[in-house]
Amino acid sequence: MTKAEVVKEIAQKTGLDKADVLSCVEGFMEVVKESLINEENVYLRGFGSFIVKKRAAKAARDILKNTTIIVPEHKIPAFKPAKSFASAVRNQK
Repeated sequence: MTKAEVVKEIAQKTGLDKADVLSCVEGFMEVVKESLINEENVYLRGFGSFIVKKRAAKAARDILKNTTIIVPEHKIPAFKPAKSFASAVRNQK
């Protein structure tokens, strides 16, 4: 599902104008991005959490040059679904 399809679906369910829904969806995404950049997790009860994960430094291989390189420690954004959300998807037939 694309962002446009999400906006269309929300507009149909709520009766709001698509432009208003689009600005709300984009505003939500911007707030989540800014929070994760500032290393603040976002918790949405019953839906899930947008979190910042730390990846440890590790050795990797450059197969073209046949050398070992060190990948430094870094942070990545991640989503962890709520238990009720994950079980609803898992139990779908």
